Amino acid sequence: MVNLTHALFGLLLVSASALGQETHEHGVPEKLGRVSFPISCDPSVQQPFNRAVALLHSFAYAPADQAFRQVAERDPQCAMAYWGLAMVHFHPVWSPALPPDAFAQAQKDALQAVRLDAKTERERGFIHAVGVLFQAGDGLTSDDRTRAYEQAMAQVARDNAKDIESQVFYAVALLSNASPADQTHARQKQAIGILEPLFRAHPDHPGLAHYLIHASDSVEFAQQGLPAARAYAQIAPSAPHALHMPSHIFTRLGLWDDSIQSNLASRQSAHAQGDAMGELHAMDYLVYAYLQQGRDAEAAQVIAEARAMSSLDMTNFAIAYASTVMPIRAAVERGRWNDAANMAPPVKAPPAVVAIAVWSRGIGLARSGHPAKAREQAGRLRQLEKQLRDSNDDYWAIQTAILADEVMAWANQAAGHPAEAETLLRAAAEKEDALEKRPVTPGPVVPAREQLGGLLLQNGKRLPAREAFAAALVQAPGRRGALLGEARADRAAP
Repeated sequence: MVNLTHALFGLLLVSASALGQETHEHGVPEKLGRVSFPISCDPSVQQPFNRAVALLHSFAYAPADQAFRQVAERDPQCAMAYWGLAMVHFHPVWSPALPPDAFAQAQKDALQAVRLDAKTERERGFIHAVGVLFQAGDGLTSDDRTRAYEQAMAQVARDNAKDIESQVFYAVALLSNASPADQTHARQKQAIGILEPLFRAHPDHPGLAHYLIHASDSVEFAQQGLPAARAYAQIAPSAPHALHMPSHIFTRLGLWDDSIQSNLASRQSAHAQGDAMGELHAMDYLVYAYLQQGRDAEAAQVIAEARAMSSLDMTNFAIAYASTVMPIRAAVERGRWNDAANMAPPVKAPPAVVAIAVWSRGIGLARSGHPAKAREQAGRLRQLEKQLRDSNDDYWAIQTAILADEVMAWANQAAGHPAEAETLLRAAAEKEDALEKRPVTPGPVVPAREQLGGLLLQNGKRLPAREAFAAALVQAPGRRGALLGEARADRAAP
C-alpha cells in the first residue's frame, strides 16, 4: 500500500494557482483548499482575504492573524480584515476561555471593524456577530458569549441562505456550543445537516471537511464522518491541523494505521512551521495509536522526543495536556505501576492537567500495593475538582471527579474491599459514558469501563468482566486493553 505520509506531502507539490491560492512565503506552493468569501474591500485584497479565511478554517491561527494583518495593511479601510483579526482569537470546539490579553485584543479588533462601517449588510452581520462574541460585560461568561454569537450567526445564515461562508460559520458556531453532556448530539446533528450538502457541492472547501469531522467526532457519527476525514488532508495539506484532524475519526473507529500515518504527517508539518502545540497534539494521538498496536518501542521514542522539546509553555492547555499525558499513557496501559506512581505533576500547568499526573500517581500506588498513599492522591484530586468547580470549569471538574473515583476504587481493591471498588468503578464508568471527550485528547488513558472489566476479572467475575470489556469496545473500538481483556475473560475458568 502506498505510504499515506508520502502521498500527503506529495500533494504539497500541487500548484497553488490551480486552487486560486497564493504561494507560501518561502516559495513552496501551498494548498489550503478553495474558499470564496466576497468582500467589499479593495479588489486587490480579495484573494489574500480568501487565503486568510482558508487558514482560519484549518485553525492555523498564527498564520491567519498574519494574513488578515497584511490585508489590513494593504487596505486600512477594510472592515472585514479586522473581523478576521478578531476571529483568530475564537477557538471553537476545543479551547478554554481566552486569557485577558487575547480577549482585550479581540475586543479591540472587533470594535475597529464596527468603526470602519462595512459597505454591505452581510458584512455588517458578520461584524455584529464577532462584536457579540467579544462583548464587554463583567457578568458574562465564555458560554454566554458563544451562545449569543450562535444566535447572531443564525441571523446571518438566515439572511444569506445561499452564501456558503454564512452557513459554514453558523455551523461552527453551533459546534462551539455543543454540550459534551448532550447524548442526543442535537447541535452536531444540526451542523451536519448544514455541512453535508454543502460539502457534496464544494468538496475542496477546507471548513466544510474540517467541521464535519468535528461534528462527527462521536461513536454515533464517526462512520458518517469518514468521507470528510479521508478528504480533508488532501484538501489542505499545507495546514498541519488538516493533516492531523482525520485521525479524530480514525481513532473513533480503531483505524490505527490510518491514525499513525495522519499524525506522522501532521507532526512533521507542524514541526517545520514551528507549531509546538500542533506537533505535541499529533504526538499524543500518535502515542495512543502506537500503544493500541503494541508498538511500544515506537511510542517510547515519541515520548522521548517530546521530553527533549524545550521551552514549552505549560500554561497552554493543549501543550501541557499532551506533554503530560503521553508518558502516563505508556506507563498505565502497560501496567508499569512504579513508573506511574513516580509521575511528577507538571509545574504551571492548568489544574485539569495536573489532575492526570496525580491520578497516575494514585493508580500506580494502588496497583503496587499502597492503598493508604493512593487515598492521599484521591484527596488531592478532590481538591483539584473543587478548584475547577470554583472556576466554573464543570467539564474538567467532572472528569477529575471520575479520576478520583478510579483511584479510590483501586485503593479499595488493594485494601481487600472488592465490593466497594466495584461500586466506585461502576459509578465512574457511568459518569464517563455520559460525557463526550474533548478534542484535545484521543481518549482517557484507560477508560473507566475497561478498568471495571479488569477489576471484575481479578475478582473472578468472568461474565460481567466480559460484558464490561465489550461495552468499553463499543465506546472505543479496537482498544488493545479491552480486546486482551475480552480474550482473558473467554479463557478464564467458568
